[in-house]
Parts: sequence; structure tokens; C-alpha cells
Amino acid sequence: MKILVVNAGSSSLKYQLFDMSNGSVMAKGICEKIGINATSGSITHKRPNAEPFSADIPIPDHNTAIKLVLEKLTDKELGVISDVSEIAAVGHRFVHGGKLKESNILNEEILAYIESIVPINPLHGPASLKGVYACIKAMPNVPQVGVYDSAFFAQMPEAAYTYAIPYEWTEKYGIRRYGFHGTSHRYVSQEAAKYIGKPIEDLKIITCHLGSGSSVSAIKNGIAVDTSMGFTPQDGLAMGTRCGPLDPSIVTFLINKGFTADELDTALTKKSGLIGVSGVSSDARDVWAAVEQGNERAKLAMDLVVHHTKKLVGSYIAEMNGVDVIVITAGLGENDCRVRNMIFTNMEYLGIKINEELNMNAPRGTTVELTAEGSKVRVLILPTDEELMIAKDTQRLANEFYAK
Repeated sequence: MKILVVNAGSSSLKYQLFDMSNGSVMAKGICEKIGINATSGSITHKRPNAEPFSADIPIPDHNTAIKLVLEKLTDKELGVISDVSEIAAVGHRFVHGGKLKESNILNEEILAYIESIVPINPLHGPASLKGVYACIKAMPNVPQVGVYDSAFFAQMPEAAYTYAIPYEWTEKYGIRRYGFHGTSHRYVSQEAAKYIGKPIEDLKIITCHLGSGSSVSAIKNGIAVDTSMGFTPQDGLAMGTRCGPLDPSIVTFLINKGFTADELDTALTKKSGLIGVSGVSSDARDVWAAVEQGNERAKLAMDLVVHHTKKLVGSYIAEMNGVDVIVITAGLGENDCRVRNMIFTNMEYLGIKINEELNMNAPRGTTVELTAEGSKVRVLILPTDEELMIAKDTQRLANEFYAK
């Protein structure tokens, strides 16, 4: 079975084609600058053991982008399949699934619901829907599957997802902790259980997805019981450009100082976090370079990331009454040995010790166990693969679809 995974943004569209007989990526790429103007657009198309193909080409909308992707996948020289009919199903990444608790076939009812929650997901929702409708137009008889980052957290206890606000706001506006990065947290928690050879139903796991966007989750017996991101992907810890935890009175204080809601939204979403505190960059590599040159604000920015992460790990240990495995993943988590070392320093009281030498020299792109002798908790660096998780869900639902 061949599965196409699509991740549509407002002006971009990423794709991967999987051969599910072995889980391998047959081809992947990205369309960029979609709809910026009449002449803008580009595509980069990659295949294993082949030179990447790149071209500038006008891409006025997502329909054109999908058409272009399918052309490249079936091209005589660049393609990896002979015909579009070889694609059994398409999996779509949705950041926000609202009340949806699991991946599903995107029928009219589900799409109508996703349309209805665009007001609580204005950044990602419209773009994801454009990707779906473009695929339906290009492949009308192929099942389209929605995989939702928030769905993994739909079973959290009520006390974990409810905000202490007037309850009618929760009921009327759907204001609650939804959580995000769920596809990543689900994937690495399952892989961690496989790695240590125990059923996930018997484990307490804390997963730390640390990247330009970051979140930490508590997973008990295979179920997410808490997570750091909230009503939006803003909460939890300082990120590349997002502020993380914030006293709500700061917002009202700044409104009284004359800031508009849109100005504050832009500042807290795009001008805060690493770039806001350091004044250097949203990229941790650039911030570390500034630290090495003696920039104190850059050091403070990195200290904040570590401080927030340690607090979350400690609180989730208390919430679950222990932890068996801690997983570090995503761009920053997988590649930044200094951040990992700072997070796990001085956590011996909680039974957490890592092999610092191994941590500083850990190979990239592979699972590495950092657990030191005498540690009560196992610590893993585990590369995430959200696209493969989406492909697996899509394959399962496609099999059910075709069996009917």
C-alpha cells in the first residue's frame, strides 16, 4: 500500500509518499510560496539515492500544488510510481481536532466540524482544509484521512484540561487545554515502550518535544494525562518565538497601555521566546553562539527553556506518582547536548541520572539511551517521526475503508 502524507500550511505544502510494506519513504518534498503572488512558487522533490529536484514555478493555490506533487511522483524521470491510482489513501496532518478523539476518514460531517472550529484554530485550520479539498479534487475516489495533533490528549482527566475560568466560557466557547504535538508524543512514547521491551500500558512516560515549538507530556499506561500546551500552542515553556507560561494580567496590563489584541498576539506568538529574550534569534544555534560571546540575555533565554522543562518534568512525576522513562525528541531535544545536560543536571533526588559523556557525544538521528548507572529512571533520545505515525493511521483506516 502506498500512502501519501500531506501537511498543508498557508503558503506551503509538505508531502511524503510511503511504501507501507516496509515503512520506507519513496519520495518527499515541499511546495513553497503558494499564492504569494501571480509568479511566485517553488517545488523541491527528493528521492532516496538521487539528486534533489528543485524548480521555481508559479503556484497560485493549493490545487495547483497538489497537481504539481502528483506530476512529480509519476514523472518518468523523477517519479517513484507509474500512476496516481497507486496511492491508496492520503493522510492529512491537522494541528487542531477540537473534540475529535482519534484519526478518522474525512467525510462531509467531519469536514463540517473542522470548519466550525476554525475560530479556535485560525492559524492552521484553513490551510489544512485547503490541502484536503485540493486532494479530494485531484483524487476524488481516494480516502482522505485526518490525523489530529490534539486527539492524543482528548482523554486527559477533566482537572487536567479545565481552566479555572467561568465555566460557561468553557461550555460556550470550547476553552480548555487541548494540547498539541500529540502525533509526536504518541509516536515516541510507543517507540520508547518497544525499546525497553515493556507494554506501554505498564509504563509511566514523560515525553519532551523540544524544537522551535516545544511541549512536554505525561503519559500513564499509554494515555496522555497532562500536557504543557493549552488552548493554543502558546503555553508550557519558552520556544523559538512563543512566550510560554504567562500571567494573564500581563495581557490586560498591556491592553491598558494601548496595545491592541492583534499587536499582542503577534508579539507573544512571533516576537517572544528565544528571540524575544535574547534579541538575537529564534534558532538555538545562533543563541548559543551569542552565549559563547558573552551575551547575558542569550544565556538567560536558554536558561528559561531549561527552567521551564525541568519544572514540567518534576510536576508530571508528582502527578503520575513516578516515572519509568523520559524521552527527549525533536530538533532541539535530539541535537542540543547542552540543553539535555542542563535539564538533567541536579535531578538525582528524583532518581534521574544520565551519562554526561555519552550525552555530549551522542550520535544524531538514532535512538540513544543516556541512562547512567544507578539511575531509577531510563532516559532516551528518540527521533520523532510524525509523518510515519500519520501514514500508519492512514493505512489502518484505509484498510477498513476498502474492506467495506
